[in-house]
Amino acid sequence: MTATGTGTRPRVPPRMRAALLLGHGGFEQLAVRDDVPVPAPAAGEVLVRVRAAGVNNTDLNLRTGWYSKAATDGATGGARAADAGWTGTALAFPVIQGADACGEVVAVGAGVAAARIGERVLVDPVLRGPPGTPPRYLGSDCPGAFAEYVAVPARNACRIESPLADAELASFPCSYLAAEHMLQRAGAGDGDTVLVTGASGGVGSAAVQLARRRASCTAAEPTPPEAPVTSTVSPSPAPARCSMCSAAR
Repeated sequence: MTATGTGTRPRVPPRMRAALLLGHGGFEQLAVRDDVPVPAPAAGEVLVRVRAAGVNNTDLNLRTGWYSKAATDGATGGARAADAGWTGTALAFPVIQGADACGEVVAVGAGVAAARIGERVLVDPVLRGPPGTPPRYLGSDCPGAFAEYVAVPARNACRIESPLADAELASFPCSYLAAEHMLQRAGAGDGDTVLVTGASGGVGSAAVQLARRRASCTAAEPTPPEAPVTSTVSPSPAPARCSMCSAAR
């Protein structure tokens, strides 16, 4: 591992503060610890010092066990533990949650250029492996961003240049990537009309903005349902440049 610091002493500490999920349930299943080992980046990984982490429904659903096929609204319980992870498998508790992260690269593993140290990054939470293997999700299948440090594949740490604050940027990854992928799969482009249902939520509001980037006509239906508002728009000013989102063009 190559780390930052003065002389031979890195400024990455051996321990960190993190929020641990101890099991499915309510807030009583969360514990904040100050003695969690800082992960060492493996080959092809970087260590990110988390400057801000977002909280979204993915984190809440994972805690309550909502992803289980046996889930019912508002119910939790051990019967759902076998398939309550994001990929449909059991979670290995304790878990460090947090799918959305903005931070700074402070160390790199073997095979990653040391020049990446110091980069401001957003983390793509979908960690893809070799072809034929299922993806892993940050904060479910591997330790996430509710900690001072997180190790992720170098390709998932996307350099960002933006005047937005860390806390603002931390709200982007999960919602905006989901919306961007949907618009790409739909082939939305200039002159198209895009209907966005649930437009008041994170993914919905992101879809409206990203459709606007494509100079599409958007019809937004908030939740709870209200009268749809349709507007034709022109391209907006240049957005923040981020290698994670192809919509920034």
